[in-house]
Amino acid sequence: MEAMPKISESEWEIMKIVWKESPLTAEQIAHKLPEGMGWSDQTVRTFINRLVKKKALGYEKSGRSYLYSPLISEKECVRAESRSFLNRVFNGAAGLMMTNFLEETPLSDQEIERLQRILTEKQGKDSQDASRPKP
Repeated sequence: MEAMPKISESEWEIMKIVWKESPLTAEQIAHKLPEGMGWSDQTVRTFINRLVKKKALGYEKSGRSYLYSPLISEKECVRAESRSFLNRVFNGAAGLMMTNFLEETPLSDQEIERLQRILTEKQGKDSQDASRPKP
């Protein structure tokens, strides 16, 4: 599998739009950017061109315009970025990261219940995996 391209913070803004709806022209992407972004059309085109070079976006010609579509999935990109963050900031220690976020982030009762359910399921799955004989 090819390595996931490194996407800058600004490029993420473009990708979020294209992941939500595609194919889109550069003009359509520019119009869908959040209010107050203040990017010129040329800036948007520069980011699009970088994403095409990184093979994060693909395009096809349609009349006088180009239609852009994602070549990488949002899920895979988020997963790669999460791994990179985990390794960079927490030295790969997922438990330390989770503890830090849980201590610092206010959570609703619903969010706490969902997290408890995920942890309970993970505990059961990991216990089953550990008891299986190794090939």
